[in-house]
This record gives sequence, C-alpha cells and structure tokens, in this order.
Amino acid sequence: MARSPQRHHFVVVVFLSLCVLLLYCHSNTSLSASISASQNPNPDPRFLPNSRPETRAPTPGFTLLIKVLAFNRLDSISRCLRSLAAADYVSDTVHLHVYIDHFDNRSGDVESSLGASRKILDFVDGFKWEFGDKLVHYRTGNAGLQAQWLEAWWPSSDDEFAFIVEDDLEVSPLFYKFVKSVIWNYYYNASNFSPMIYGVTLQRPRFVPGKHGNKLQVDGRTRVFLYQLVGTWGQILFPKHWKEFRRWYDYHKAKGIKPILEGMVTTGWYRRLGEKIWTPWFIKFIHDRGYFNFYTNFLQERALSISHRDTGVNYGKTAGPDSHLLNEAPHDFSLLEMQPLSNLKWYDFCFREVLPGRVVRNFNDLGVVLDTVQINETIVLVSLFGFQEIIIRNMLCHFERLNIRNYILMGLMSDLLFDLARRGHPVIAADQFLDSVGANELKGPVNSSPELIKNVMTSTYAIKKCLELRYNAWVVDANMLFPNGGMFQALTDSTFDLYVWKSLGVIFVQRSSAVRKLWLNNFVHAVEAGDSLWDKLSIARENGNFADIAASFLESKRVRVKRIDDRSLGVDIGRSIVDQASPGLENKVLYWSADTAPDVIRKRLEELKMWTLDGDDSCSAVVCHQS
Repeated sequence: MARSPQRHHFVVVVFLSLCVLLLYCHSNTSLSASISASQNPNPDPRFLPNSRPETRAPTPGFTLLIKVLAFNRLDSISRCLRSLAAADYVSDTVHLHVYIDHFDNRSGDVESSLGASRKILDFVDGFKWEFGDKLVHYRTGNAGLQAQWLEAWWPSSDDEFAFIVEDDLEVSPLFYKFVKSVIWNYYYNASNFSPMIYGVTLQRPRFVPGKHGNKLQVDGRTRVFLYQLVGTWGQILFPKHWKEFRRWYDYHKAKGIKPILEGMVTTGWYRRLGEKIWTPWFIKFIHDRGYFNFYTNFLQERALSISHRDTGVNYGKTAGPDSHLLNEAPHDFSLLEMQPLSNLKWYDFCFREVLPGRVVRNFNDLGVVLDTVQINETIVLVSLFGFQEIIIRNMLCHFERLNIRNYILMGLMSDLLFDLARRGHPVIAADQFLDSVGANELKGPVNSSPELIKNVMTSTYAIKKCLELRYNAWVVDANMLFPNGGMFQALTDSTFDLYVWKSLGVIFVQRSSAVRKLWLNNFVHAVEAGDSLWDKLSIARENGNFADIAASFLESKRVRVKRIDDRSLGVDIGRSIVDQASPGLENKVLYWSADTAPDVIRKRLEELKMWTLDGDDSCSAVVCHQS
C-alpha cells in the first residue's frame, strides 16, 4: 500500500524534530561539562559526582516515611498534621508514623499530664490519612527528644527514606514534589550521585554553628546548595548514612566518648543540655566523615518547612515562625529544576566554601588549581611521600587553625589522598601527574627509593608550573609543624633567589627571572637526565632531599642561594626535650626524623598542646576565620 503524502510529511517532521532534540541535549551536556571543568578540574569519579558503585533507576521500592515526633502540644501537632495532609503526593503512597512521648511521671501535676495525653491521642486516632498507612506509637515512659529522634527509624532498605518532623513544624503543600525531585536527580541518577551527601533539609538556611564563622550569605540566584549542618526543622535522611550514624553513635556512647567538637556553638548546647538533645552527636559524626546536606535558598525568608518554635525543650517560651512558608509555586524560578551536582556550591560549618574533588592528574590542569589556592602569589607544596596518615591529618588540622589555605598536597594514589580531596584539600596524584609529562619512567641510582624519586620529580614539575605562573613556592614535608605559621610569610629580601633549610628539607623558591629561567630551561632537564645529576648530588644518601638537590644545582649556576642555619629555626622533637615554656618556641619549626616512633611523636606533640586529633583521627576543633 502506498503512503499518503500527509503521512510521509508527518514522518519527515518527526525525524527532523528528533534530530534537533538530540543536538540540543548534546550541546547542553557539553556546555555543563565545560562549566564544571572550569570550576573544578578533573574531579575524581570515585566521589564527585560519578561515585555510585552501580547505576540503577528509581525502583518500585522507593518509599518516603513521615515520622512525626510529638509530646504534649495539641495545638502544635494539629497544625503539623493538617499541613502534612494538605501536601501534594502526586498519587504516591506515603506512610505516616506518629511517635507520642509519654509524660514524665515525676512531674507534679499527673492529672493534667494525663488529660493532655488523652487529648493528643484522641486527635491522632481520629486524624484521617489518605495517602498510606498511619501508625501511632505511644510510649510507656518518657524517652526525651534525643531518643525520639534516634529511635524513630531504622531503614528497611536503601530505597526507604525518612522525613522526620517535630510537632511544631508546618510544611508547604509543595514539599513532597521537591523532595522527590531531589532524590530522583541526586540519589538515583548515577551521574549526579555523591556518597558525601546524607540528606535534604527543607528549612531556611539561617544558622552558622562555627564560632566567629562567616555570615550565612547565599547568592540570590542559588536555589539549591550543600551545607554540612543538619536541619532539624524538616530533615529528610538518606538510609545508608543514617545506619552509619546509628552504628557510630552506639560505639561512641558505649565507650563513653562525648560529642565534643571545640569551636562549635552546638558543643555549648551539649554541655548545658546533655543528652536531652541529639544534634551535637550527629554534627560530630558529620564532621568526622566530611558529609553534606542539601539546602534551599528561596529568598524573602521563604522555606518549604517552618518551625513555629513553640515552648518545649529548645524554647522556654514560644518564639513564633522562623520563616515564611512557600505555599504556592514561585513565579521567579522553577521549584523542580535541578542543576548538575558539579555546579552546586558546598559549604562547611563556618559557611566557608569547600571545593571537593580537586585531584590534579595533568600538568596543564595544575595551573587552574594553583590559581584557586594562591595567596599573595605564593604556594605551599606539601610532600606526603612516606608519612603516616595521622601525621598528615594532624598537620592539616594545624593549617586550619593557622588559616593556612594556599597549599596543595603531593602524594601517591591512595585512599587517603582521595579522602583528603573529597574533604576539599587540593591534591596532586603523583603517578598520573608524572605520566602526563612522561616522567614516571625516569630512574635514579639503583639504590635510591622509587618514592624519593617520585617526590623529587613531582616537586620539580610543580614548581615549574608555579614559576610559569610567576608564583613563589615553598616545598615542605608533612613531618613538621609551624606553631604560629610565621615561616610562611612572604620573604621579601631580594638579596637571594632561593632559601633552603637543608636538614629540614624545606625550600623557598622566589619567582625571580634568574630562577625562572634556570628552572625551566636547565634544572628540569637535568633532573630528567637522571643518573649524572643525582649521583653527583648523592640523592641516595640517607639525608638527601629535594631541597638539597635544587639548592646545589642552582648554586652551581650562580643563583643567589641563602642557606639557613637549621639550629636557629628548627627543633627535632624526636631528639630534643622541649616544653611549652621553652623560649622562642612559637617561632620554631617542630620536626622529627623518619625513624622516630609514631607514639613518641604523638606523646611529644600532646605535651606541647599540638596534637589536634580526636579519637576518630579527625580535627578536635572547628576553627573559623573571617573571609
């Protein structure tokens, strides 16, 4: 049968439309990728964002459970449940679980407490829930707010999510559509998934828990962003992270370990209220793990959930709603439009922006990362080669205390390196970095350490890029601490081009024209040549190091080198007995040799109040500095 002209025309139009659609999608994908790359070059696929071990679409098992926590506030729970029932659940099944805490039998007016409980039970029993099952759990004893939260949920699968709601909350009719869109786009979509994200909060961002932290100011065009702080006024929790937290909590509670995190307002709450509250426990867990939470920014103090801050555990008297409820679809933006994860901004407990995933694998990409960290056109290159994880983490906690942020870490590919990058520390993955310049196969003397050779090569090329960009560069090892950070103040003495502390292995390379020319045209080639230079400088010696090699070579080319007397600057805590009262200690560099036992290092640093890790090998404090 012959086709009609109309049908033939229709097929052509459909075909052309499909071609245009595919071309449009491809161009948008490419544009998003290029924007992402310019902000954060080469984010590692294991954690940002393509880090889900398997790709799977949303399953029929997807479930959102609403967990309402109530006590003795009838007006509060009435308002809360009615707002939940008014939401649009787009024909999905959503179950409602109401947990009613028992009054304290030690309270004075038992008859009044019994009457309040009966009124709440009668209201909840008669409340109609048409979207799924309704379950009421009435406790036989007073559990308190912490137990109400922690015992409300144990996920039955990785597809079960919980929306935990305290009874003085009120939610927007739009909340479920938004939550489902976030979960669909960032939990089930493998291209947007990150295991660093533990949930979604619907409350307005308004609080910075880090003392003296930056003000919470979000760009007016930003609708969704990531922030470490948990939101107790409308928090959706992801199943794997909640299970991980509960196990972490059980371990620490059983061992008598308190959720103390110095520098946080919430630690003050815990010291005052103790086990009445749960948030300090979760905040300490998030800090240890480096996790983040989705937040919204709808301007005009609007939010998808608000707290009426009624009289209770947290408020001695009613304070009123914290925000304005977003009751209608906004006209100034699309509520369900989700940006790629790589385009979203991330903030820590100080509300300081974090840039996770900066893993440099390519020499050319190094320049982009250097531009993001340089301060006063100076970079600190930190060698991690051969140093223990706890030593490295302790050093980074000191950097945070001293507000040293112009550093980049250099080391071999490892879980530690990726974890540091995941937490926002910029790193150079030495193996791939050296592959990009064809230097991974270069050999030193037969009796030299392969790790030492890679250390020298990585430092050489990293400084090369610094000098190309006209940055000054420090190179230090992870086996040293700087009590006041003064050593990293820019050296403005133009008498010398290079400063070296030989036994410390520290070098400062000025961006002078003489050094830049010799480094780019002579030193790099000499290092690449291998044996002749390395044998001449005795790199295989026990005390050979990169600073020694660079200084000796450049000095032979008549570069102005200043050799610093290590004894006037450094203190070997492995061999010297020092204490906090030692004169001038704050201006010294504390260091130790590779053969110093780890327990000796830790003991000496604890005596000097410079061991800054807790029992989880995380920083024992959050230190906020003004931007």
